Amino acid sequence: MNGTNRKDIKIGVEVRVVQKQHQRSGELTNGVVQRILTNSATHPHGIKVQLTTGIVGRVKVIA
Repeated sequence: MNGTNRKDIKIGVEVRVVQKQHQRSGELTNGVVQRILTNSATHPHGIKVQLTTGIVGRVKVIA
């Protein structure tokens, strides 16, 4: 499941995100969603979230 629809992402769900500085390489970071930062229902590059570790990125994969 990809992370382009906000309704698919819930707080506490494990996801893989790409951070801003890793967008070119596509390196993904695992984590658990603490906050959902994107207000719109969808986003073509992934919904922006903050993980429990404080990392902010766009969701690419929902576990």
